Amino acid sequence: MSNYENRWQAVKVELDEGIAWVTLNRPEKRNAMNPTLNREMIDVLETLELDDSVEVLVLTGAGESWSAGMDLKEYFRETDGRSDIYQERMRRDCSQWQWRLLRFYNKATIAMVNGWCFGGAFSPLVACDLAIAADEAIFGLSEINWGIPPGNLVSKAVADTMGHRQALYYVMTGDTWNGKQAAEMGLVNKSVPLAELRDATRELALKLLQKNPAVLRYAKHGFKRCRELTWEQNEDYLYAKVDQSNGRDPEKGRSKGLKQFLDDKTIKPGLQTYKR
Repeated sequence: MSNYENRWQAVKVELDEGIAWVTLNRPEKRNAMNPTLNREMIDVLETLELDDSVEVLVLTGAGESWSAGMDLKEYFRETDGRSDIYQERMRRDCSQWQWRLLRFYNKATIAMVNGWCFGGAFSPLVACDLAIAADEAIFGLSEINWGIPPGNLVSKAVADTMGHRQALYYVMTGDTWNGKQAAEMGLVNKSVPLAELRDATRELALKLLQKNPAVLRYAKHGFKRCRELTWEQNEDYLYAKVDQSNGRDPEKGRSKGLKQFLDDKTIKPGLQTYKR
């Protein structure tokens, strides 16, 4: 199952049929993200990115929580009075994996939200390509109740996925919502009963495993970049991504797919994937 048993303390990694199941492993703290977890997640993502046996990464949490956000004790109270360089380093580690690495990761990523998802956990949730939640999962932007505004890129994350009114409502009230509501808002792709969550996530991961990994990478990166560019910039960028995909794809998926569709008549694009 795993080539990385006991390599990290706050993160658990299991490999199975091309899927890396990455679990935030601080269940006694509701998987709150502390400096140790943040440093380890940088190593986990960089290590798995170069592991050729991994094509899809699933991020989840141990126990009854996905993540309760930042560890308020270790991340805030215990850093009061520390040097500004130390605090900047902690912030950098946090953003490095939660946003910079995960958002443009070179493997497909799925957030499997099994329970509590609060505050700072929204950054990695939205940075993942796709997300499935348990109906029973509880989401919340509770910072306002602690006397602080949402930190890191939480506000950006929810504004990009939940919409202006919904995001501001929860930012300003601190109210919670469940997995079904998260799916209705577009924060996650869908919600299923907790008992079915792993199977539903695995089914989605296996569907992604059928796709050409190089083309999948350029397609998702192109989509994410195009949200930030003008129409003119997008035209140049997305054509460049197509050319890059054609030139760097070791499977030559474009040629195979066209041959199977045009010559062999063995596939129907839109209904099935070309045979890798």
